[in-house]
Amino acid sequence: MRLGRAAIGFYLGLAFSAAHAAPAPDLEAFLDYPFKTNLIAPDSGGRLAWIEVRQGRRSLWLAKGGDLVATKIAGTGIDDGMELAEATFSPDGRILAWVRGGGEHNGWAANLPPPNPASAVVQPTQSIWVSIDGAAPIQVADGEEPTLSSTGRLAYLKDGQAWTVALTAGAKPEKLFYDRGKVADLNWSPDGTKLAFVSRRGDHSFVGVYAGPDKPISWIAPSTAFDGDIAWSPDGTRIAFVRREGEADLLASPLVETPNPFSIWVGNVADGTGRQLWASPATLEGSYPMVPDGMFVRWAAGDRIVFRAEMDGWPHLYALAASGGAPRLLTPGNFMVEHVTITPDRRTLIYDANSGPATDDIDRRHLFRVAIDGGAPVALTKGLGVEFTAAAVGNDRIAYVGASPTGPMQVLIAEGKAAPRQLGDAGAPYAPAGMVVPKSVTFTAADGTLIHGQLFAAAGAARKAGLIFVHGGPPRQMLLGWSYMDYYAHSYAMNQYYAAHGYVVLSVNYRLGIGYGRAFQHPARGGIAGNAEYQDVTAGARFLMAQPQVDPARIGIWGGSYGGLLTGHALAHDSAIFKAGVDFHGVHDWSLYPNLIERPERYEQGDYEAAMKSAFESSPESALKGWRSPVLLIAGDDDRNVRFDQTVDLARRLRAQGTPFESLVIPNEIHGFLRYDSWKRADEASIDFLERYLKP
Repeated sequence: MRLGRAAIGFYLGLAFSAAHAAPAPDLEAFLDYPFKTNLIAPDSGGRLAWIEVRQGRRSLWLAKGGDLVATKIAGTGIDDGMELAEATFSPDGRILAWVRGGGEHNGWAANLPPPNPASAVVQPTQSIWVSIDGAAPIQVADGEEPTLSSTGRLAYLKDGQAWTVALTAGAKPEKLFYDRGKVADLNWSPDGTKLAFVSRRGDHSFVGVYAGPDKPISWIAPSTAFDGDIAWSPDGTRIAFVRREGEADLLASPLVETPNPFSIWVGNVADGTGRQLWASPATLEGSYPMVPDGMFVRWAAGDRIVFRAEMDGWPHLYALAASGGAPRLLTPGNFMVEHVTITPDRRTLIYDANSGPATDDIDRRHLFRVAIDGGAPVALTKGLGVEFTAAAVGNDRIAYVGASPTGPMQVLIAEGKAAPRQLGDAGAPYAPAGMVVPKSVTFTAADGTLIHGQLFAAAGAARKAGLIFVHGGPPRQMLLGWSYMDYYAHSYAMNQYYAAHGYVVLSVNYRLGIGYGRAFQHPARGGIAGNAEYQDVTAGARFLMAQPQVDPARIGIWGGSYGGLLTGHALAHDSAIFKAGVDFHGVHDWSLYPNLIERPERYEQGDYEAAMKSAFESSPESALKGWRSPVLLIAGDDDRNVRFDQTVDLARRLRAQGTPFESLVIPNEIHGFLRYDSWKRADEASIDFLERYLKP
């Protein structure tokens, strides 16, 4: 074929433009975001600490002095997979303790040794470290969940028991006391002389108080119920706690939600007696809230107890007089109160919520304050960014983590009406070219449920491949910006990468997730009861296919954990729509999941068999014969959340029926990969896989 001069000029122009167009940044540029977490202040205020993770290099920062000058006090500077977590101050702020090593685990994995994601030849440990007044850190013990008293005494957990150790190098740890239950939730009294704790005993739990080696444990109003969520009164004479009676009807079907009410109690430390202050209504809305950070029980000024509940269908804060009566709603409105802290004077709560003047603030987090003794909440932040996990440096000095949709996370301090200022070392800039401001979108599922999502699309009219992203959890919410969870901050960075490299990405906030009310989080026929949430994914795909810049014949999907399960559903049920998928450590057969549905040990059989049947039918493997599209399976074989056998089982079944699949297994990694190198290998494999199948 001969080309005319005009045609030759046209094609040469295209070639010249392509050769000189600014290329999108490589993967490492997008993964080089600084993640800030565990921002804390002591009860007295005045200091701050936080943990930063950047390319797998973890560091702990301490800010002190009038200007809150920040110094890095811990961190190896290498990607060794050794987590820094559980930072905590003594009440006066002089001592800072934290944990190095370890990782997430479900109950079935509780007795496993600490993970070894770097495949070190020496078994890693989970150790507790302390720094006193910013001095060089010292390792004091092996254990987890440290807590410091007002006298500077350290208590911590090891093998389900309470231990203590002097804060000097080489000191010998000692078990504080013996308890035949599994000890949890250590909580020192204000004067540091007593230690309250929860003793978990399988079908019930107690609140106990340890007062010294020469005194027996005191049990606070023991019963057949589950007691926990403890908070000391300021004078140390009483303990507030939450009581749940547990499941009463053994014949009740696990496929239908039943009310799980709770009550607020106060116990007398001197004699162990207790009394109920108030009980929630025996309705679904009156159930114990299954939301991040749980009940947030605190004993506030004015002899009031604050807690979180969902009695109006949304997670909100309430105040209850310690003498009893009806609780007062502090945060009315159709939004979710998530992370909460209390000011040093215990008169004000600072919280983040998906609320604000813009309609799409339902997919953000902004900060608010509310007085415990009454008055409307006051907005502290607003705009297109996200702000979360506040820490009260003083009654009027609030630190928090904030970020714009295309900028890095920062630790910021707000003082009065002055503009917030950044704390700590900004480090290398994070600004990969091609990042977009995600757009808030909504679409309707087949049953009429309104679903929210975030659309990542770069400018341009070319028809592009489309990607659906589905988060895990499922009690999670993807935002119009960075997440406060490291796993989903990574997901946000990858969605930005894909958008910058020729995809249009839709992140679907399907039902079962948080942020849209209790009814949305607890839908009928969700999960093992019928997989109702999958119709939200297909609704998202239809929405994405209708976008003018999307090629509807090139739609893919990716997600992790519960998002991996939904990726499996998409490929098994709708291979005609979803041409390829990447499944990170997903659940593929609910009936293989440990302890999901307990077989009754008594004569009452209930609906066990029906529940197991529904669990399998709500799993991707039940529709395996329809699975024709290729999939990339990615998992670590030391996963302590979703067992690795879920990936093993699916791989063998796909191979047996001839469905194309590839796999990347990372030895010794856990569910939320601990090493940057692990994420990078997984992301590189995902990019290559999707390019081959969606952008041939």
